[in-house]
Amino acid sequence: MEPTEQLTYILPTLSAMVDRIQVMQMDDPTPCSEFTVHDVIDHMIVLGGSFSYWFRGEEAPELKPPGVYGWVPAAEFRTVMDDLLDAVQSPGAMERTISAPVGEMPGSTFARFVAFDGLIHGWDLAFATGLEYEPPPAVIAAVDKFARDALTSAMRDGDTFKQATTAPDDASQMERLVAFSGRSL
Repeated sequence: MEPTEQLTYILPTLSAMVDRIQVMQMDDPTPCSEFTVHDVIDHMIVLGGSFSYWFRGEEAPELKPPGVYGWVPAAEFRTVMDDLLDAVQSPGAMERTISAPVGEMPGSTFARFVAFDGLIHGWDLAFATGLEYEPPPAVIAAVDKFARDALTSAMRDGDTFKQATTAPDDASQMERLVAFSGRSL
């Protein structure tokens, strides 16, 4: 499954999830250590906005999250995710070399990292808010295969990625990927 196909599912699903988050959930903790629901949304707005520029071969300006207190920035989140999907699908995006936080790589490889990050942060938001999150098995399998091949021990520095945890024997496909990402179940 191509990364653009993965992101065609993941990004709109994330937007739909953020649409359902309640204001009183914004300060709730998430499995992404030291991140509240608000922090995960801000993180995705800033990075997703930057990634859009990179996929288009442009330098990203310094982006800041909306100063949101007392409401959920669902419209802002959706705008960024829609733009990111458009950028991923733009001419040359998959062939373009992108200087990412994890190194220089083709856009197609970086898009797979974006899919991995988005899928995991979607789980973080769902876990923290109690919202349903059931990505299609084919999306999970494609992201899982990439992640297991791409994540090196050097990337597991505790900041970029944490060390994998052990999923219970009865864990779902998504929970096994989440544990691989370093989340505790």
